[in-house]
Amino acid sequence: MPRNITIKISDEAALWARRKAAEENSSVSRLVGQMLERQMRLSDEYWQAFERWKSNRPAAGAGVSGRMSREETHERR
Repeated sequence: MPRNITIKISDEAALWARRKAAEENSSVSRLVGQMLERQMRLSDEYWQAFERWKSNRPAAGAGVSGRMSREETHERR
């Protein structure tokens, strides 16, 4: 359910928001709401990806014996 909130912004930011909303045939309220939701999703996706990356990383030093040597890595086939 959408919620109403009150925010304080500079006159310059308010003017920009009005122009941007007019360009997108939208209201300032809808424009700000969409911007906040987009930022929320981006932030959530970043942290979820970071947590997945951390959980998939091998522990330092684990599996060293299974790694290729320098020579094997640079060997041409």
